[in-house]
Amino acid sequence: MAIKMQNRIDTTFSATSMSDLVFLLLIFFMLTSTMISPNAINLVLPKSTADKQLSNRQLEVYIDADLNYYVNPEGSAAQPTPYEELLPVLMGAVEKDASAQKNIILRADKSVPIENVVALMDVLNELNENFPEEERYKMVLATEAK
Repeated sequence: MAIKMQNRIDTTFSATSMSDLVFLLLIFFMLTSTMISPNAINLVLPKSTADKQLSNRQLEVYIDADLNYYVNPEGSAAQPTPYEELLPVLMGAVEKDASAQKNIILRADKSVPIENVVALMDVLNELNENFPEEERYKMVLATEAK
């Protein structure tokens, strides 16, 4: 007489709920990663009504409220660059730049005096003396949308 077990253990695994969970986590991380501000330096940018946005990141120069200059800062541990060393640092960044658009994005705090922006333009003019006319860099002022 054969006795059959009534309680069989099912060894299969249903992955449908797991795939739903992974999909929801993927959506969550995609949304939260776009909300992270790319600015490593805390700045209050001037407001603008222009809708044009640059799609890719080129060279970036930051001027914070304490008049510290930063060239392509990496994270919050970025070290300021003294004004006297801006030209050699920018030359090094230009050598690494492979973008088709020759732009230097200026992200200046709205409390920065215009004379500091003009001083940075002077450094850019010195930098452009080393390049032919069609390969010269242009300065783009970054603003915050209203």
